[in-house]
Amino acid sequence: MSLLSNNVIPGNHGKVFETNVVDNYDLQRIKNDLLLVDGIKDVLIDAQKFPKEFTVHTTKLLAIKEIEAVVLHLGFHAIERALFKL
Repeated sequence: MSLLSNNVIPGNHGKVFETNVVDNYDLQRIKNDLLLVDGIKDVLIDAQKFPKEFTVHTTKLLAIKEIEAVVLHLGFHAIERALFKL
């Protein structure tokens, strides 16, 4: 693993995650909780895709495990989209 694969790098690109959330209400809960994390400046939700996706933009280097922990605490999973090639 490298710096790029273990962290979200600050900038305009962000990091895309897939989640097992079905309800838009739960997607909003994930967004609200992620915005409370120091260093996260924006969370964009794409509810039209399956599985649902959200993109996290940061202002500082942030470990992917921190984002996954917030989502897991809500009872859902977040998997970085680039990890598994189909």
